[in-house]
Amino acid sequence: MSGFNSHMDRALAEARAAAARGEVPVGAVVVDPGGAVVASAGNRTRELNDPTAHAEMLALRAACRAAGSERLPGHSLYVTLEPCTMCAAAIGFARIARLCYGAADPKSGGVAQGPQVFAHPQAHHVPEVYGGIGEAEAEALLKDFFGGLRVAGGC
Repeated sequence: MSGFNSHMDRALAEARAAAARGEVPVGAVVVDPGGAVVASAGNRTRELNDPTAHAEMLALRAACRAAGSERLPGHSLYVTLEPCTMCAAAIGFARIARLCYGAADPKSGGVAQGPQVFAHPQAHHVPEVYGGIGEAEAEALLKDFFGGLRVAGGC
């Protein structure tokens, strides 16, 4: 897949920017069928006081606005952490064709872990899913972020 790593690099940059803002370091990038980046975002739940302001949700919202549609057929989503159940459902509703994620999320993941949204018989749409893309760097960002919180007593 063309651009596989470069798009994850952009998602990782969004994750680093989120960490710099004090947000959990997760980044997401939406790419159109031609390979152009149409939206990118990092977590902003704390900044916006919005529990739905996950990187995936923000990137999907921006991409849908740009497309003028609630559906993004043929698009790919690159995200640094396995999407949670909420985000996995939104990915399905948006009809994303391809989901590429970095680190697995054994605690809150909704794709390969936990509820496995796309394996459910009522899933409206099932994208191609590729895990482990940029996994080492994504995991390191998360470990550093949460390690820093523990040291500071903020977790």
